[in-house]
This record gives sequence, C-alpha cells and structure tokens, in this order.
Amino acid sequence: MPSNVLVAYGTTNGSTAEIAEAVAAVLRKEGLAAEALPARSVTSVSPYDAVVVGGGLYAGRWHKDARRFVRRHGRSLAGRPVWFFSSGPLDASASERDIPPVPGVRRAMDRLDVTEHVTFGGRLVEGAKGRIARMILRSGKGGDFRDFDVIEAWAARVAKELTDGEKNR
Repeated sequence: MPSNVLVAYGTTNGSTAEIAEAVAAVLRKEGLAAEALPARSVTSVSPYDAVVVGGGLYAGRWHKDARRFVRRHGRSLAGRPVWFFSSGPLDASASERDIPPVPGVRRAMDRLDVTEHVTFGGRLVEGAKGRIARMILRSGKGGDFRDFDVIEAWAARVAKELTDGEKNR
C-alpha cells in the first residue's frame, strides 16, 4: 500500500497553497496518496504516514497557520517523516542559492527531527491582502518568483525518499 502523505500549508494570498498543490500532484504522480490541505483545517495527522508542511514567510516568520499546525500536532509529527518548505523571497535569491530556514522554523525542525527544509521564491501580485503587501507592491517589489520546475524536482525527491523507505521496510 502506498504511503499516505499530507501537504499542510499556511498562506495568506494563495501562493503557498499553489506550491502545496504542486507538491501533492507530484507525490500522486509518483504513486503516493497525497492531499494538500490548509494547515488550519487539519484536525489530526494520524491518517498520514508522512507530512510536508509549508508556510509563507512574512517579516521573517512562517505563516501563523503553519506555526500553529506544528505546535498543535508536534507529538504526532515526531513519529513520522516530515519535510518543511517556506515560500517568500520576492526576488530570484531562492533560485540562486540555498536559503536557510528562519529561526522559528529551525527550532521546529530540531524539535521534530525534520528530514529537510527548502525555501522557494514567493509571489505577490496586485490584489494581495494586507497593508504591508500593498506597500511592497506600491514600491514595485511584487511579482512571481516561484520556480515550479524546482518545486516539482524537490517533490519528486521527497517521493523517492518515501518510496525507497517503503521498499526497505
């Protein structure tokens, strides 16, 4: 039976949700059962063999829904494979180099023995919610800096680790 994977995410304007959906789609393509859900809607992780948690970055912090998800489900997460991703740089930096997790994410990674963390570029476009988002857009710093080829390659690596792990059981 294939692994059942949850991709939980915290997002404000939908960019991180689209990344989570792309990750889940690749996991399914690779033969795993996977679903992407808003982190705030998840009541239990017990139906899942593995979990990917993603959060948008806002002012150097992970989205509050991703932070709360990790706190609320910490005990259950500690017993299964977990990957983290962040989205947010509004420039090409995520494509040019490995961006380390912000301090709060790093602490959660250490606490839960997270397999890996990756930072993807973000997206901020006209119509975004929030006063700061609107200020960033007015300053000309918006745009879409997500690289779905990189996102999908990372998701395929996660799938390979999970399927290789299944074979070794």
